[in-house]
Amino acid sequence: CTACLSRSMMLRCFSRSLVIPKELCFRVRRIGVLSTSFELTDEAIFTDEHQTLRSSLRKLIDQHINPYVDEWEEAKSFPAHRVFKKLGEAGFLGVTKPPEYGGLGLDFSFSAAVAEELGHITCGAIPMAIGVQADMATPALTRFGSDELKRQFLAPSIAGDVVACLGVSEVGAGSDVAGIKTTARPSSTGDDLIINGGKMWTTSGAQADWMCLLANTREGDPHRNKSLICVSMDSKGVTVSRKIDKLGMYASDTVEMAFEDVRVPKTHIIGEEGKGFQYQMMQFQEERMCATALTLQPLQRLIEQTIEYTRNRKAFGQSILDNQVVHFTLAEMQAELEALRSLHYRCIGMYVNGKDVTPLASMAKLKAGRLGRVLADALLQYWGGMGYTSEVEVSRQFRDQRLLSIAGGADEVMLSIICKWMGTLPGHR
Repeated sequence: CTACLSRSMMLRCFSRSLVIPKELCFRVRRIGVLSTSFELTDEAIFTDEHQTLRSSLRKLIDQHINPYVDEWEEAKSFPAHRVFKKLGEAGFLGVTKPPEYGGLGLDFSFSAAVAEELGHITCGAIPMAIGVQADMATPALTRFGSDELKRQFLAPSIAGDVVACLGVSEVGAGSDVAGIKTTARPSSTGDDLIINGGKMWTTSGAQADWMCLLANTREGDPHRNKSLICVSMDSKGVTVSRKIDKLGMYASDTVEMAFEDVRVPKTHIIGEEGKGFQYQMMQFQEERMCATALTLQPLQRLIEQTIEYTRNRKAFGQSILDNQVVHFTLAEMQAELEALRSLHYRCIGMYVNGKDVTPLASMAKLKAGRLGRVLADALLQYWGGMGYTSEVEVSRQFRDQRLLSIAGGADEVMLSIICKWMGTLPGHR
């Protein structure tokens, strides 16, 4: 390791997505797979500015997040307001958002770089919650909201002064967004909306200050009768029905929400009434690219940790790593991860250049979800009994990575999108 970053005095080693403090570089020298060095800026889509941004984020994570992850995982919640305020002060919650509302005004490649660096956090729950704040609850508001709504909800979300959540999925409608039942009907005066219904799988719902909620604002075509609405969570009639106990993502509070005659001003509709479904679909490209980015560092980290562990663990007179099936599996997983990384970077580059990357973003998310499951499962095996404990990260990632094939559009939805693009989906040929 010889490349020094002048601002952070950190070294860039092996993985394009990995920045390692100088004092920890001894670990890299022990791991043979890291003997070839790649710079982040070797990638055509990234520059020194991307690296500087990521280095700053890594410092923040190392100081304010990672030291507390085990504690927050055990508590099954993290202090979102405290963490988001730190991120907001540093500009990481509004990378692509307009400067007039506190954002940095950068292109999506910087947002993708930040999302990838969030994978340095040693659990999946907190990056997921940050992603909801920056990439799920606020994109439609940024693009289509009125100036008044942006100043009331977007600006404080970028600053980290409030916590945002997204209300789309329901008990009977997850991937089938058009099937939601929550309604927002005009009041008798026509000035307000009266919301009734419920939302499921609401990340940060127990701590959130406002929700970007999708509801049916009229009868008719399910693709043209919905609107996105900014709803303050302290409004009368908004309740947390229950906190959901999950397989993984422990540190993120996930709740079911109920809305009973909740009154909000009609002016809280984002953009045009009836366009909510289209707005939600538009932001799926960025959401899915960010979801893919979040997997890259955790999976790279599992490979490196497994190499180190199996090199040092002895059985039957040799290290576990010396068994061909082990080092061949690690090589296979590294190859799969690099293929995913290349597809992801290609997708970002095309998107920044104005291309519709819906098929590629769907492919990348599909492969990321599947690789997360396969890699974590395969490598956990080589940790033996230790892999079945909560003392090592591989078991945590084994739980956390499973969600990606379900959330944000299940694998089957991704396959349907790809089939539609290929002209093989029945009814769409």
